[in-house]
Formats: sequence, structure tokens, C-alpha cells
Amino acid sequence: MANHRGGGGYNHSRNHPSTSRIRKSFFLSVTLYVTLVFALSIFIFMLYSNDIVQDERKMPLLRVEDHKSDKLLDDQLWRAPSSHGLRPCVKPTSKYGATAVWDRYITVRSNGGLNQMRTGIADMVAVARIMNATLVIPQLDKRSFWQDSSTFSDVFDELHFITYLQQDVRIVKELPKEIESLPRARKHFTSWSGVIHVAKSDSRLANNDLPLDIQRLRCRALYHALHFSPSIESLGKKLVKRLKSRAERYIALHLRYEKDMLSFTGCTYGLTEAESEELRVMRENTNHWKIKNINSTEQRIDGLCPLTPKEVGIFLQALGYPPSTLIYIAAGEIYSGDTHLSELTSRFPNIVSKEMLATKEELRTFSGHASQTAALDYIISVESDVFVPSHSGNMARTVEGHRRFLGHRKTITPDRKGLVQLFDKVEAGLLQVSSLSQHVKKLHEKRYGAPRRRAGAPSGIKGRARLRLEESFYQNPYPECICTGR
Repeated sequence: MANHRGGGGYNHSRNHPSTSRIRKSFFLSVTLYVTLVFALSIFIFMLYSNDIVQDERKMPLLRVEDHKSDKLLDDQLWRAPSSHGLRPCVKPTSKYGATAVWDRYITVRSNGGLNQMRTGIADMVAVARIMNATLVIPQLDKRSFWQDSSTFSDVFDELHFITYLQQDVRIVKELPKEIESLPRARKHFTSWSGVIHVAKSDSRLANNDLPLDIQRLRCRALYHALHFSPSIESLGKKLVKRLKSRAERYIALHLRYEKDMLSFTGCTYGLTEAESEELRVMRENTNHWKIKNINSTEQRIDGLCPLTPKEVGIFLQALGYPPSTLIYIAAGEIYSGDTHLSELTSRFPNIVSKEMLATKEELRTFSGHASQTAALDYIISVESDVFVPSHSGNMARTVEGHRRFLGHRKTITPDRKGLVQLFDKVEAGLLQVSSLSQHVKKLHEKRYGAPRRRAGAPSGIKGRARLRLEESFYQNPYPECICTGR
């Protein structure tokens, strides 16, 4: 019975036709389903892979375009204007004879800040040449606002100054003992013998219409003879190297926002009432500042005020400089310190000064000597990739001229009058912030230090006023000291 049950059950399953067809149909369905799924998966995978390949082919092209765009903008921000083959030319002409030795002497008391003294000394070299006189090493100003006790040799390389100019002018360290007590003429430069004393060196030679050899002598005196002292030159070069180690390029910003500058110009925009009053009192109590009552609003509208730290920040942003830009502040103590400087550092946090770059020990010997610390600022400014002055003072003009002489390094001279108009329009809602950059760039298309001849006085101006309105020789020594020859 058992065999019958087992055998009967086995034979029934094997031979039943319906069961066999069902199984075949099931296996065929499963096979077809799996095949379709597999085929669909291959198709989707290939399609997706093709998209990835296409994206990978496109991505490098997009990156290259972005890179090119960034490089173009970068070049526009930092590239110096073309010099068009111009170069320094300070050699004397064939008509220039050797210096004559006369028993006549000129003594000089230089006045003003560092760069006012430097250009004044260069002028006195030219005067000594014109008058066939021996120049005594000038005395530096010790009575100015800074009360600096520095001597000539503290600031300048005295031996180099004497030896470099020996073919042009005879220079001695001091008057001979036997003529120290002789009377010194102070006014008349004709028919004289003995000693002339120049009480102020900033009387200024004319900017134009002087003989070519005299103009070139002024350039030799300022750019080649009047080197800073070895200690100043050494530290200045170290600080430039440290700046370059922080970033490939840097801006030197001559931020004229010191207390004396604001008081002298009467510019109080953005200051508190207490600060404005402090500056007014300072101006009132400074005897040699002749103008006492100044309308600050009119000064600013006329473009006669230094840009504020906030205005400088907006200006640099509008030109396209990114927040990461390294900026060196070439200036004395900023009025009210971080209170006003923060309006610049909030936009450009990567800001440094000589006090941040140098150690206390390195600065110790220069402490209390404004002319020596200003010389450090001068070196760093001349060597910067871009120089931006917030006001057109003596240093701004002299650095600009030196950079032109060295190959027209990029110098951005803000159009303060035009910028004030733009800033005020934005503040009044008459100009969209989004369009400010376009207007600022347009305003400064020709203010990047490209080669151009020195500007004369406006037409119609005559007499001494014409001389005052001419562009300074030391701001732009082209064409006499910059030319296509040698």
C-alpha cells in the first residue's frame, strides 16, 4: 500500500501535462522579465554615463573660461600702464661742463616734512650749480609739527650724497672755521661773495623753462644722490620682503587722515562735534597756519579734503579690488585710531602698517623721529604694486614722480571732487549702489599713472599764480628726465 501511494504520487506529478506547461510558462516569464530589467538597466546606465562624460567634457571648458575671466580682471587691477619705450634720462648734455670751485658757500635750513625737505634739497643742489657755489650739507627742520631732532646723516647717506654729485656741485659737511663768523646774505643773489644762507628750502625752483641740464641735475640729486641712510634702506627692504611673503602683490595706501592734516585743511566730514572742535582749536593755536576759518563742506565739495577711511574703502571696492587685498597703510597716527580706521578694515581686513611688520626692536632706533619713519613709508610706497594717495600732499606727489621715473609703476590718483559727488548721490538715493563701480571706473580711466607730459597752468592764468598752478616738476619729471633716449 505504501508502495502504491508513493509510486502513484510520483507518476502523477511527472506525467500530468497541465503542470508541465505551467512551469514552462513561469520560467519563460521570469526569464523575459529579468532580461527586460537587465536591458533597461544597461540603457539607463549608458545614458547616465553619457551625461557624465558630456558634463566632464564641458566642466573643464567652464573652468578655463572662469580662469581667463579672473586673470583678465586681475591684470586690469594690478598691471602697470605701458611706458611706451620711455626710460630715465638724466645724463648731462655735451654742453655741461665740470663744476667750478668758488670760494662762495650756500647754507640751507630745510623746512617741512620729509618730502618737502627732499625736494627742497634737490633744488638747492641746482641753485648751487647755477651760482657756482659750494653747498654746505643742509640742516633739517627741527621746529615743524613733528619736532624731529634728526640730522642729515640720520636720514640720508651723507657720504653718497657728497661723492655722487662731486662732478656737479662741490658739497662740504660744514663751513670752514675761518668764515663761520662772516655775515651771510639772505636776499640778494647778485654780485656777492662769502656766504648766502637760505632760511627755507621750499621756495621752489620753477617747474618749467629751466635749462635741460639743470632739470636733469634736479633728478640726479633726488633719485640718485639723495639716498636714505643705510639703516633706513635696510629695514625698508626687509619690510617690502615681508609684505611680498604675505601676498604676491600689495597696495600702498597713503592715508592722510592724521590730526594735523585734518586740522590744517579744516576737513571735518564724518567726525563728531567734539572731534571737529578739537581740530578747530588746534588750527587756531598754530601760528604759522594763516587760514583760521574754513568751511568744511565747501572744502569737501571742491575736492580739497583727504578721502576718509570709509571713502577709500568704497573707492577701492568700486575699482574691483577684493576684500582679501593686502593693503599697507603709509601714514602717521590715524586720527581717533580704530574708530575711523575700522570703516576701512571692515571692507579690507588684510591691512598692515610698519608697526605690524617690524619688531619693536627694529623700530626702536626710529622712535620719535618722524622723518625716519616717513622714509620707511616712502620706500614701501615706491616699491608697491599699486600706490594710492588719499590726498595730494608732498609725499603723494613725490612718490608719484619717483614711480613715473622708475617706469610708470601703477599709481591711482583719486579724483576727490568727482568721487564726493558720486558718494553724495548714492547717499541721497540719486544713484544706485550697483552702478557706482561703473561710474568710478569711468572717472579714473586716465588716472593710473600712464606717461604724459607735465601739465602747465590753466590757460589765461598769468604771473605768480601761473607758477603755483603748474604741475610740480617732482610729480612728473617728463619730458626732461624721462625720454626715449638715454
